[in-house]
Amino acid sequence: MLADLDHFGKNYKHDEEAQRNQKPWMLTWPQIKLVLLAGVGFFLDAYDLFIINQVAPMLAQVYFPKTGLPAQRQDLMKAAANIGCVVGQVMFGVLGDSFGRKFVYGKELILIIVATIFQMSAPSHWDGNRVLTWITICRVFLGIGIGGDYPMSATVVSDRANIHRRGTLLCFIFANQGWGSFVGSLVTIVTISGFKHRLKSGHTHDVDKAWRILIGLSLIPAFGTLYQRLTLPESRKFELTRDAASSSTVAIDKKDHDATHEVKDAPESEKSSPKVTPADAIDDDRHGVIASKKAHWQEFVAYFSTWNHFRNLLGSMLGWFLVDIAFYGINLNQSVVLAQIGFAGKTGDVYDKLFQLATGNIIVTALGFLPGYYFTLFLIDIVGRKKLQFMGFIMSGLFLAILAGEIDHIGKGPLLACFTFMQFFFNFGANTTTFIVAAELFPTRIRASAHGISAAAGKCGAILSSLVFNQLKAKIGTSAVLWIFFSTCILGFISTFLIDETMGVDPDEKDLEERRARGEIP
Repeated sequence: MLADLDHFGKNYKHDEEAQRNQKPWMLTWPQIKLVLLAGVGFFLDAYDLFIINQVAPMLAQVYFPKTGLPAQRQDLMKAAANIGCVVGQVMFGVLGDSFGRKFVYGKELILIIVATIFQMSAPSHWDGNRVLTWITICRVFLGIGIGGDYPMSATVVSDRANIHRRGTLLCFIFANQGWGSFVGSLVTIVTISGFKHRLKSGHTHDVDKAWRILIGLSLIPAFGTLYQRLTLPESRKFELTRDAASSSTVAIDKKDHDATHEVKDAPESEKSSPKVTPADAIDDDRHGVIASKKAHWQEFVAYFSTWNHFRNLLGSMLGWFLVDIAFYGINLNQSVVLAQIGFAGKTGDVYDKLFQLATGNIIVTALGFLPGYYFTLFLIDIVGRKKLQFMGFIMSGLFLAILAGEIDHIGKGPLLACFTFMQFFFNFGANTTTFIVAAELFPTRIRASAHGISAAAGKCGAILSSLVFNQLKAKIGTSAVLWIFFSTCILGFISTFLIDETMGVDPDEKDLEERRARGEIP
């Protein structure tokens, strides 16, 4: 069991003081286990995002060697996981609050595993269109699983973390996105190197094996943490919060349980214990599930019916939506930079093209992507979330403005420098803080739902960017599109004013005070 991951035990005050004095980069063994356990989903998210860009030219080589992948089918295949993410983020978020983290956690990973196995098992004797349809459908379900991991892993960590270490631990798990992209590049190089001689000698059909291997390798970390997720105990904080809310839950469901209260208040002679049949037990379970979902929905609506709470949700959603438009749009435009430094994957044979793309991605990831996460990690619990988000939007917007104005004239070195700093400030800023803030703004009882809705708003921005970017680029040019991304950064800066600072704040304490003031709980 992993009960030692929970910091709400007998020595809570001692643990709180120890964690307050803990250095940002130092983790205890329970914290390391928690980070590894919860970080897998974000690793797989970034791994999948990179790998599908490698798999696409491989599929073109095998199934569409003369014409290449149909543009619309390729865009839909790449966007499928993000579409599934939106569904998974909302669905698993609501389930996590309604039925508890323990009941739900791990199910999203099972879905990821099953979808990955089906994706890599596409029948090789099918024609290209059927294979693309198969992969696209599988990627929707893969996205649902990956999307479900966002609210579940965020709440599993936030529920257990001391408020003085909460931001650091959340940043640790989110930084796995950088490692997912980096490892995806490495395994691509290693995998295609194993086929180098065959590909160089003209056996290009062998890439049909390579893309299946690349997709299948993601099963290793997934299987490695599945058991631990399925056996993770419920956090004490979630249980305490649920117990504190029990009185208001009873009030909400009072009409559905009048008979129970009548038996309780009846004379002793009338309190005979009736026989409980299996059908009665099943009916009770069904009513329990319905009551739980009903109570959660009513709690959610009641909580966000006040402007201060809704303002935070709106700010969280807008910030994530706007940053993902620019962030994913820039990643789609990465080929411009890679072409300038000679890693666009446009020249040479099949092996050379794939090797160039993977190597170029390693360079971009190592220069700006990964360092940004760890600068945030060191400063998140010192500077605060809002200041980092303000700074991230402004600095990313600044470098976007430089690129937008000079994209047709800028030299190779300045272009790489601008792109690197822009990626750095996305991750040392809004791309990371939007995830963290959404996990900290809201009380435990509705945290997973609110985080899932915020994350889904972000993925909607990513979908919008991925589906519209190429069309806009063809119509108005790269420079104009970059100016649009600059505008989203400015709007993101403005939306940050809507959210409260969450550093050192316990939303459950604030929630309990508000509910006591309204007379909802004793």
